[in-house]
Amino acid sequence: MNLRENGNSQKNGDSQKNGNSKNEPIVESKQTEAPKKFLFVTIDSLIADIAWRIRKEGHHVKYYVECKDDKEVGAGFVEMVDDWKQWVEWADIIVFDDVLGQGKKAEELRKQGKLVVGGTEYTDRLEDEREFGQEELKKAGVNILPYKVFTNFEDAIKFVKENPDRYVIKPSGEAANIKGLLFIGEEDDGRDVIQVLDDYNKAWSKKIPSFQLQKRINGVEVAVGGFFNGKEFIYPINVNFEHKKLFPGNLGPSTGEMGTAMFWSGTNRLFNQTLKKMEPKLAEEGYIGYIDLNCIVNSQGIYPLEFTSRFGYPCVVIQEEGMLVPIGDFLYELAQGKSPKLRVKSGFQLGIRIVVPPFPFDDPETFNVKSKDSVIFFKKPVKGVHFEDVKLVNDQWVVTGTAGVILVVCGCGSTMKQAQNQVYQRIKNISIPHMYYRDDIGDRWFEDSDKLHSWGYLRET
Repeated sequence: MNLRENGNSQKNGDSQKNGNSKNEPIVESKQTEAPKKFLFVTIDSLIADIAWRIRKEGHHVKYYVECKDDKEVGAGFVEMVDDWKQWVEWADIIVFDDVLGQGKKAEELRKQGKLVVGGTEYTDRLEDEREFGQEELKKAGVNILPYKVFTNFEDAIKFVKENPDRYVIKPSGEAANIKGLLFIGEEDDGRDVIQVLDDYNKAWSKKIPSFQLQKRINGVEVAVGGFFNGKEFIYPINVNFEHKKLFPGNLGPSTGEMGTAMFWSGTNRLFNQTLKKMEPKLAEEGYIGYIDLNCIVNSQGIYPLEFTSRFGYPCVVIQEEGMLVPIGDFLYELAQGKSPKLRVKSGFQLGIRIVVPPFPFDDPETFNVKSKDSVIFFKKPVKGVHFEDVKLVNDQWVVTGTAGVILVVCGCGSTMKQAQNQVYQRIKNISIPHMYYRDDIGDRWFEDSDKLHSWGYLRET
């Protein structure tokens, strides 16, 4: 399926002429050249869909989940194992999908001669320790926003009172994964930030040992990322726009992500002035995998906010939707240090997260009552569907885990409008009790693109 087909014959929905049963999506497998043995090692079972797609390409897959609450995620789709270390010798390639100490494991296995997709201790720190990431960007010659690190809330409250302004509160370490804790101040005198800092002091002081206050500026939020083979970036790069707020109109609490719009690009000013400058250090580390840098840009400059030195979620499944090469073969060549050809669809890709209660909050009782073991019903076979917290039971897709993050539905098109039309037509054919999603993903592109083009940041070089 190419982009022209998306933009014409399929822009109004998906054909029902296929061999699938009614209650399952259509997965277009990309055939592999030669089967390899993949071992996936994950903390929170974030990469189960990609592991399944690699299995469908013809590779052999074993899948390990560390978190006990996510042990069922992916069950039935891939073969689950209880101890990943027992399968290291079996594997041709090992894939780590997270930071938080996973980089050290990946680094040690590479030293033993294993092919590994994953980080290093250094690249883990780029994401886990926000201040470290900012200082490394500064060393590389990248402009950064003013920030200050705190280890207690009283000092932070005193600082804002003495230096009134708009700030962003950014927890570091494991607390950074609790996306609802990130707070973006709106008041010029900082009084809303002071209120939130006081609330966090009462409820989260033991779980947030370190956090940043970063000066907030206005502009377009955009991320640029690319795959790295241990020596250099692989082209094209990826430009993406995250939608983190729960409700349409960018309202409500922050979430991990509600949807992402993206496109593939040659090198451009945004990339060359930020992530490209980290290439020598990433090569020195032998980093292998995907790395992304989220930024705020305006007419005055580019200001990096944070690294994602791993696959992004749901970014990676939307990227897979836009890749015209088997992702298993691509990752295997990447781990070998080769420069695999990355053929991609032109135009735009869009991914919408479908969630259920209690997302984005942690409430096991609500999840058990409203969402656990709900069956996902496909009114007709649908393309572009990727799963998150789902297991396969008697050929039925069933909600599992605890977070309420269920599906990512993707659409492609030669224009953003075509990609939007396709993805929302697909969602209409999916039914999950109590499901909800944003219906405006991609809307802001029409204004943001004018700004980014007028400022020259997307111009290919």
